[in-house]
Amino acid sequence: MLRSLLFALLTLAPAYGASPCISATSACTEWVTFGSGPWRSMIYRTYSLDARNEQITRALVMIHGTNRDADNYYRNALASAFLGNALEDTVVIAPRIASNDRGCQDKLGPDEVSYSCGGDSWRSGGTASNDDKLTSFDFIDEVLRKLARKETFPNLKHIVVAGHSAGGQFVNRYEMANQVHEKLGVPVSYVVANPSSYAYPDSTRPTAADWPVTAGAPGYVPELTAGRGGSDSETPGAAVFRPFGDGRNCTTYDQWPYGFQRRTGYTARLTDDELKKQLASRPTTYLVGELDVLPLGGFDSSCPAMAQGPTRLARGLAFSKFVNQKLGAHQEAVIIPECGHNARCMFTDEKALPIVFPK
Repeated sequence: MLRSLLFALLTLAPAYGASPCISATSACTEWVTFGSGPWRSMIYRTYSLDARNEQITRALVMIHGTNRDADNYYRNALASAFLGNALEDTVVIAPRIASNDRGCQDKLGPDEVSYSCGGDSWRSGGTASNDDKLTSFDFIDEVLRKLARKETFPNLKHIVVAGHSAGGQFVNRYEMANQVHEKLGVPVSYVVANPSSYAYPDSTRPTAADWPVTAGAPGYVPELTAGRGGSDSETPGAAVFRPFGDGRNCTTYDQWPYGFQRRTGYTARLTDDELKKQLASRPTTYLVGELDVLPLGGFDSSCPAMAQGPTRLARGLAFSKFVNQKLGAHQEAVIIPECGHNARCMFTDEKALPIVFPK
Protein backbone atom coordinates (compact mmCIF):
# COMPACT_ATOMS: atom_id res chain seq x y z
CA MET A 1 0.00 0.00 0.00
CA LEU A 2 2.73 2.45 0.98
CA ARG A 3 4.74 1.64 -2.14
CA SER A 4 1.78 2.26 -4.46
CA LEU A 5 1.14 5.60 -2.75
CA LEU A 6 4.78 6.57 -3.15
CA PHE A 7 4.73 5.75 -6.86
CA ALA A 8 1.49 7.71 -7.26
CA LEU A 9 3.09 10.72 -5.64
CA LEU A 10 6.11 10.52 -7.92
CA THR A 11 3.89 10.23 -10.99
CA LEU A 12 2.05 13.43 -10.07
CA ALA A 13 5.11 15.34 -8.89
CA PRO A 14 6.65 17.97 -11.16
CA ALA A 15 9.58 16.57 -13.11
CA TYR A 16 12.13 19.21 -12.18
CA GLY A 17 14.99 16.90 -11.29
CA ALA A 18 16.03 13.37 -10.49
CA SER A 19 13.39 11.11 -8.98
CA PRO A 20 14.05 9.50 -5.61
CA CYS A 21 14.96 5.83 -5.41
CA ILE A 22 12.28 4.31 -3.18
CA SER A 23 12.86 0.56 -3.08
CA ALA A 24 14.75 -1.07 -0.22
CA THR A 25 16.80 -3.12 -2.69
CA SER A 26 20.33 -3.01 -4.07
CA ALA A 27 19.09 -0.54 -6.70
CA CYS A 28 18.93 2.13 -4.00
CA THR A 29 22.29 1.43 -2.35
CA GLU A 30 25.81 2.73 -2.70
CA TRP A 31 29.11 2.38 -0.88
CA VAL A 32 30.79 4.91 1.36
CA THR A 33 34.56 4.41 1.24
CA PHE A 34 36.81 5.40 4.13
CA GLY A 35 39.66 7.63 2.97
CA SER A 36 41.46 6.09 0.02
CA GLY A 37 40.03 2.66 0.81
CA PRO A 38 39.68 -0.21 0.61
CA TRP A 39 37.34 -0.34 3.64
CA ARG A 40 33.77 0.70 2.93
CA SER A 41 30.23 0.53 4.30
CA MET A 42 26.87 0.49 2.54
CA ILE A 43 23.93 2.88 2.66
CA TYR A 44 20.42 2.93 1.28
CA ARG A 45 19.64 6.36 -0.19
CA THR A 46 17.00 8.13 -2.25
CA TYR A 47 19.60 10.13 -4.21
CA SER A 48 23.25 9.50 -4.94
CA LEU A 49 25.73 11.12 -2.58
CA ASP A 50 28.17 11.58 -5.47
CA ALA A 51 25.98 13.23 -8.15
CA ARG A 52 25.33 16.98 -8.12
CA ASN A 53 21.76 17.67 -7.03
CA GLU A 54 20.54 21.24 -6.64
CA GLN A 55 16.99 20.29 -5.58
CA ILE A 56 18.10 18.83 -2.23
CA THR A 57 17.67 21.16 0.75
CA ARG A 58 17.50 18.62 3.59
CA ALA A 59 19.01 15.28 4.57
CA LEU A 60 17.71 12.60 6.92
CA VAL A 61 20.15 9.96 8.19
CA MET A 62 18.14 7.17 9.84
CA ILE A 63 20.04 4.76 12.11
CA HIS A 64 18.60 1.25 12.34
CA GLY A 65 17.88 -0.80 15.46
CA THR A 66 19.54 -3.79 17.07
CA ASN A 67 18.78 -6.13 14.14
CA ARG A 68 20.86 -3.93 11.83
CA ASP A 69 17.92 -4.00 9.40
CA ALA A 70 18.79 -0.94 7.38
CA ASP A 71 16.36 -1.96 4.63
CA ASN A 72 13.44 -1.91 7.07
CA TYR A 73 14.47 1.44 8.52
CA TYR A 74 14.84 2.78 5.00
CA ARG A 75 11.17 1.90 4.44
CA ASN A 76 10.25 3.63 7.70
CA ALA A 77 12.15 6.74 6.66
CA LEU A 78 10.49 6.69 3.21
CA ALA A 79 7.06 6.48 4.84
CA SER A 80 7.94 9.46 7.00
CA ALA A 81 9.27 11.43 4.03
CA PHE A 82 6.13 10.70 2.03
CA LEU A 83 3.86 11.94 4.80
CA GLY A 84 6.11 14.94 5.36
CA ASN A 85 5.98 15.86 1.65
CA ALA A 86 9.76 15.62 1.67
CA LEU A 87 10.63 13.02 -0.96
CA GLU A 88 11.59 15.53 -3.64
CA ASP A 89 13.81 17.89 -1.67
CA THR A 90 15.27 15.56 0.98
CA VAL A 91 17.95 12.92 0.56
CA VAL A 92 16.96 10.02 2.83
CA ILE A 93 19.77 7.73 3.99
CA ALA A 94 19.75 4.51 6.02
CA PRO A 95 23.31 3.34 6.77
CA ARG A 96 23.93 -0.38 7.19
CA ILE A 97 26.16 -0.77 10.25
CA ALA A 98 26.94 -4.40 9.51
CA SER A 99 28.49 -6.88 11.93
CA ASN A 100 29.75 -10.42 11.57
CA ASP A 101 31.21 -11.22 14.98
CA ARG A 102 30.13 -12.28 18.47
CA GLY A 103 26.69 -13.46 17.52
CA CYS A 104 25.91 -11.05 14.69
CA GLN A 105 25.79 -12.87 11.37
CA ASP A 106 25.45 -10.22 8.65
CA LYS A 107 26.73 -11.30 5.25
CA LEU A 108 29.46 -8.84 4.30
CA GLY A 109 30.41 -7.58 0.88
CA PRO A 110 34.01 -7.28 -0.33
CA ASP A 111 35.99 -4.89 1.91
CA GLU A 112 32.87 -4.12 3.98
CA VAL A 113 33.61 -3.04 7.53
CA SER A 114 32.35 -5.37 10.26
CA TYR A 115 31.47 -3.32 13.32
CA SER A 116 31.65 -4.82 16.78
CA CYS A 117 28.53 -6.69 17.85
CA GLY A 118 29.24 -7.15 21.57
CA GLY A 119 31.09 -5.29 24.28
CA ASP A 120 31.77 -1.70 23.20
CA SER A 121 29.51 -2.28 20.23
CA TRP A 122 28.52 -0.45 17.08
CA ARG A 123 25.71 1.33 18.93
CA SER A 124 28.20 3.24 21.13
CA GLY A 125 31.04 4.03 18.73
CA GLY A 126 32.97 0.81 19.22
CA THR A 127 35.84 -0.25 16.99
CA ALA A 128 35.42 -2.45 13.94
CA SER A 129 36.26 -6.12 14.37
CA ASN A 130 38.25 -6.20 11.12
CA ASP A 131 40.08 -2.87 11.58
CA ASP A 132 40.57 -1.38 15.04
CA LYS A 133 41.29 2.05 13.53
CA LEU A 134 37.67 2.40 12.39
CA THR A 135 34.53 2.85 14.51
CA SER A 136 30.82 3.00 13.80
CA PHE A 137 30.84 6.74 14.54
CA ASP A 138 33.53 7.23 11.88
CA PHE A 139 31.06 5.78 9.38
CA ILE A 140 28.44 8.45 10.08
CA ASP A 141 31.17 11.12 10.09
CA GLU A 142 31.95 10.07 6.52
CA VAL A 143 28.28 10.23 5.53
CA LEU A 144 27.87 13.72 6.97
CA ARG A 145 31.02 14.98 5.27
CA LYS A 146 29.75 13.70 1.93
CA LEU A 147 26.42 15.43 2.48
CA ALA A 148 28.12 18.73 3.31
CA ARG A 149 30.06 18.92 0.04
CA LYS A 150 28.84 22.01 -1.79
CA GLU A 151 29.79 20.60 -5.17
CA THR A 152 27.23 17.82 -4.65
CA PHE A 153 24.45 19.45 -2.61
CA PRO A 154 24.90 23.22 -3.03
CA ASN A 155 21.50 24.06 -1.51
CA LEU A 156 21.55 21.75 1.50
CA LYS A 157 20.30 23.69 4.53
CA HIS A 158 19.84 21.07 7.27
CA ILE A 159 20.88 17.54 8.25
CA VAL A 160 18.93 15.42 10.75
CA VAL A 161 20.50 12.32 12.32
CA ALA A 162 17.76 10.14 13.82
CA GLY A 163 17.54 6.68 15.33
CA HIS A 164 15.09 4.42 17.13
CA SER A 165 15.70 1.87 19.90
CA ALA A 166 19.35 0.72 19.49
CA GLY A 167 19.57 3.42 16.83
CA GLY A 168 18.41 5.89 19.47
CA GLN A 169 21.23 4.70 21.70
CA PHE A 170 23.62 5.30 18.81
CA VAL A 171 22.36 8.83 18.19
CA ASN A 172 22.47 9.75 21.90
CA ARG A 173 26.16 8.83 22.08
CA TYR A 174 27.01 10.10 18.60
CA GLU A 175 25.42 13.50 19.28
CA MET A 176 27.69 14.15 22.25
CA ALA A 177 30.82 12.60 20.75
CA ASN A 178 31.12 13.38 17.06
CA GLN A 179 33.85 15.77 15.97
CA VAL A 180 32.34 16.98 12.69
CA HIS A 181 29.25 18.85 13.91
CA GLU A 182 30.82 22.32 13.97
CA LYS A 183 33.00 21.74 10.89
CA LEU A 184 30.43 20.84 8.25
CA GLY A 185 29.09 24.31 7.43
CA VAL A 186 25.56 22.84 7.50
CA PRO A 187 23.32 22.81 10.61
CA VAL A 188 22.83 19.35 12.13
CA SER A 189 20.16 18.28 14.63
CA TYR A 190 19.59 14.95 16.35
CA VAL A 191 16.48 12.89 17.08
CA VAL A 192 16.80 10.23 19.78
CA ALA A 193 13.78 7.91 19.78
CA ASN A 194 12.95 5.27 22.42
CA PRO A 195 16.42 3.99 23.37
CA SER A 196 16.81 1.56 26.24
CA SER A 197 19.58 3.63 27.82
CA TYR A 198 21.50 6.89 27.73
CA ALA A 199 25.06 7.90 28.57
CA TYR A 200 24.98 9.88 31.83
CA PRO A 201 27.88 12.30 32.33
CA ASP A 202 27.96 12.03 36.12
CA SER A 203 27.20 9.48 38.83
CA THR A 204 23.71 10.76 39.67
CA ARG A 205 20.63 8.94 38.47
CA PRO A 206 16.94 9.88 38.35
CA THR A 207 14.30 9.00 40.89
CA ALA A 208 10.57 8.53 40.45
CA ALA A 209 10.19 12.32 40.80
CA ASP A 210 11.71 12.69 37.33
CA TRP A 211 8.82 11.16 35.38
CA PRO A 212 5.03 10.97 35.72
CA VAL A 213 3.50 7.90 37.36
CA THR A 214 2.03 6.94 33.96
CA ALA A 215 5.56 6.46 32.60
CA GLY A 216 6.10 3.49 34.89
CA ALA A 217 5.48 -0.09 33.84
CA PRO A 218 2.02 -1.52 34.61
CA GLY A 219 1.97 -2.38 38.29
CA TYR A 220 5.14 -0.39 39.01
CA VAL A 221 5.02 1.32 42.42
CA PRO A 222 7.47 4.23 42.67
CA GLU A 223 9.49 4.96 45.74
CA LEU A 224 8.44 8.02 47.75
CA THR A 225 10.62 10.99 46.77
CA ALA A 226 10.42 14.76 46.73
CA GLY A 227 7.30 15.87 44.95
CA ARG A 228 5.72 12.44 45.49
CA GLY A 229 4.98 12.48 49.20
CA GLY A 230 8.55 12.20 50.45
CA SER A 231 9.99 14.10 53.34
CA ASP A 232 12.71 15.88 51.39
CA SER A 233 12.76 19.65 51.41
CA GLU A 234 13.07 20.15 47.64
CA THR A 235 10.37 22.07 45.81
CA PRO A 236 7.36 19.79 45.29
CA GLY A 237 7.32 18.35 41.79
CA ALA A 238 10.94 19.25 41.09
CA ALA A 239 13.17 16.71 39.37
CA VAL A 240 15.48 14.92 41.78
CA PHE A 241 18.76 13.46 40.54
CA ARG A 242 20.74 11.74 43.24
CA PRO A 243 23.92 9.71 43.61
CA PHE A 244 23.10 6.14 42.68
CA GLY A 245 22.60 4.22 45.90
CA ASP A 246 23.32 0.68 44.72
CA GLY A 247 26.75 1.07 43.16
CA ARG A 248 28.14 -1.79 45.24
CA ASN A 249 25.76 -4.28 43.61
CA CYS A 250 25.69 -2.60 40.21
CA THR A 251 29.33 -1.83 39.56
CA THR A 252 28.94 -1.02 35.86
CA TYR A 253 26.19 1.60 36.20
CA ASP A 254 28.61 4.47 35.55
CA GLN A 255 30.72 2.76 32.88
CA TRP A 256 30.41 3.44 29.16
CA PRO A 257 27.96 3.25 27.46
CA TYR A 258 25.75 3.94 30.54
CA GLY A 259 28.15 6.48 32.01
CA PHE A 260 31.44 8.13 31.09
CA GLN A 261 33.90 5.83 32.86
CA ARG A 262 36.16 3.39 30.97
CA ARG A 263 35.34 4.73 27.54
CA THR A 264 36.91 3.07 24.51
CA GLY A 265 36.56 3.45 20.75
CA TYR A 266 35.61 6.80 19.23
CA THR A 267 34.58 8.45 22.50
CA ALA A 268 37.95 7.79 24.12
CA ARG A 269 39.33 10.55 21.87
CA LEU A 270 37.50 13.20 23.91
CA THR A 271 37.59 14.36 27.51
CA ASP A 272 34.59 14.18 29.84
CA ASP A 273 34.24 17.97 29.68
CA GLU A 274 34.21 17.95 25.88
CA LEU A 275 31.47 15.33 25.85
CA LYS A 276 29.39 17.29 28.38
CA LYS A 277 29.75 20.52 26.44
CA GLN A 278 28.75 18.91 23.16
CA LEU A 279 25.86 17.01 24.76
CA ALA A 280 24.40 20.25 26.07
CA SER A 281 25.08 22.52 23.10
CA ARG A 282 23.88 20.47 20.13
CA PRO A 283 20.21 20.64 19.09
CA THR A 284 18.53 17.41 20.12
CA THR A 285 14.96 16.20 20.45
CA TYR A 286 13.99 13.12 22.45
CA LEU A 287 11.01 11.32 20.94
CA VAL A 288 9.35 8.98 23.44
CA GLY A 289 6.37 6.74 22.81
CA GLU A 290 3.44 7.30 25.15
CA LEU A 291 2.94 3.53 25.33
CA ASP A 292 6.59 2.44 25.42
CA VAL A 293 6.30 1.13 28.97
CA LEU A 294 6.64 -2.62 28.40
CA PRO A 295 9.84 -4.72 28.38
CA LEU A 296 9.60 -5.48 24.65
CA GLY A 297 11.84 -5.12 21.61
CA GLY A 298 15.18 -5.87 23.23
CA PHE A 299 14.45 -3.84 26.35
CA ASP A 300 17.59 -3.47 28.47
CA SER A 301 16.76 -4.75 31.96
CA SER A 302 20.35 -4.84 33.21
CA CYS A 303 21.11 -3.05 36.47
CA PRO A 304 22.90 -0.07 34.82
CA ALA A 305 19.91 0.45 32.53
CA MET A 306 17.33 0.02 35.29
CA ALA A 307 19.22 2.66 37.28
CA GLN A 308 17.98 5.14 34.63
CA GLY A 309 14.29 4.32 35.09
CA PRO A 310 11.77 1.46 34.86
CA THR A 311 10.70 2.01 31.22
CA ARG A 312 11.96 3.59 28.03
CA LEU A 313 9.38 6.37 28.44
CA ALA A 314 10.56 7.14 31.97
CA ARG A 315 14.22 7.04 30.96
CA GLY A 316 13.72 9.44 28.06
CA LEU A 317 11.77 11.97 30.11
CA ALA A 318 14.33 11.79 32.91
CA PHE A 319 17.38 12.19 30.67
CA SER A 320 15.94 15.21 28.87
CA LYS A 321 15.36 16.82 32.27
CA PHE A 322 18.91 15.99 33.29
CA VAL A 323 20.57 17.72 30.34
CA ASN A 324 18.36 20.78 30.72
CA GLN A 325 18.48 21.18 34.49
CA LYS A 326 22.01 20.02 35.23
CA LEU A 327 23.87 20.97 32.05
CA GLY A 328 21.93 24.06 31.02
CA ALA A 329 20.78 22.64 27.69
CA HIS A 330 17.61 23.62 25.83
CA GLN A 331 16.47 20.26 24.51
CA GLU A 332 12.94 18.96 24.24
CA ALA A 333 11.24 15.67 24.98
CA VAL A 334 8.23 15.08 22.75
CA ILE A 335 5.75 12.37 23.71
CA ILE A 336 4.30 10.66 20.64
CA PRO A 337 0.71 9.69 21.48
CA GLU A 338 -0.50 6.09 21.20
CA CYS A 339 2.93 4.78 20.12
CA GLY A 340 4.75 1.93 21.79
CA HIS A 341 8.15 0.58 20.75
CA ASN A 342 7.55 1.00 17.03
CA ALA A 343 9.72 3.06 14.70
CA ARG A 344 7.08 3.40 11.97
CA CYS A 345 4.56 4.76 14.47
CA MET A 346 7.10 7.17 15.96
CA PHE A 347 8.48 8.71 12.78
CA THR A 348 5.21 8.99 10.85
CA ASP A 349 3.29 10.80 13.59
CA GLU A 350 2.27 14.38 12.87
CA LYS A 351 4.19 15.62 15.91
CA ALA A 352 7.40 14.00 14.63
CA LEU A 353 7.28 15.10 10.97
CA PRO A 354 8.32 18.77 11.46
CA ILE A 355 11.15 17.61 13.75
CA VAL A 356 12.49 15.08 11.27
CA PHE A 357 11.95 17.40 8.29
CA PRO A 358 12.59 20.94 9.55
CA LYS A 359 11.74 23.85 7.28
